[in-house]
Amino acid sequence: MEAEGLGWLLVPLHQLVSWGAAGAMVFGGVVPYIPQYRDIRRTQNAEGFSTYVCLVLLVANILRILFWFGRRFESPLLWQSVVMILTMLLMLKLCTEVRVANELNLKRRVFSDFDPHHFWHWSSFADYVQCVLAFTGVAGYITYLSIDSALFVETLGFLAVLTEAMLGVPQLYRNHRHQSTEGMSIKMVLMWTSGDTFKTAYFLLNGAPLQFSVCGLLQVLVDLAILGQAYVFTRYPLKPAPHAAHPASAKAL
Repeated sequence: MEAEGLGWLLVPLHQLVSWGAAGAMVFGGVVPYIPQYRDIRRTQNAEGFSTYVCLVLLVANILRILFWFGRRFESPLLWQSVVMILTMLLMLKLCTEVRVANELNLKRRVFSDFDPHHFWHWSSFADYVQCVLAFTGVAGYITYLSIDSALFVETLGFLAVLTEAMLGVPQLYRNHRHQSTEGMSIKMVLMWTSGDTFKTAYFLLNGAPLQFSVCGLLQVLVDLAILGQAYVFTRYPLKPAPHAAHPASAKAL
């Protein structure tokens, strides 16, 4: 009798928790980029943030949306992709404006040049939009032609989550190359780690396709590796190599 009496409370409470979890899935992924976005706006310096993170997330979420047409999964994951695409475009817009404003090289680099040396280093935000639209169009057309193939659909889903699992790799590589995490928001990486942990648990508990869970675990490992870099490079900073001054150095300045 007592259990039946509490039924009226438990049902809406369960529904409220479900809505909260769904909302966290949709919008939680973009929260880590808020401190990084604010840091870039405040300092007018985007050097510490790898824009290849935006590339990885744009490709991953476009592929995930296309995967949804072949194999329907939970709506919060679909809306998460839409929100993430819009967020990455905003990040790209800011980073491009800041980089171009600080650049001494005035030569314009555009997407339509198809120069691989300048890929994802264009001078205008519009060029990034053109690239994203071109990729979406080609990938969408191939998906339309192959949507009846179960192998293609499962491969598409695997590529989507594998690409997203590689999210932190550009930042990991940039930190390794510079032997520093200066300019990178530690808050962003901490939020990546907590968000990816929550997301992976959500996949496991809600019976999402296996690809989602496996690649979610991989993503958490990459996040932890970046946090490890932040600890090591902060505790043991790289000492600049001493060099003798010579006339050429004055010319380079």
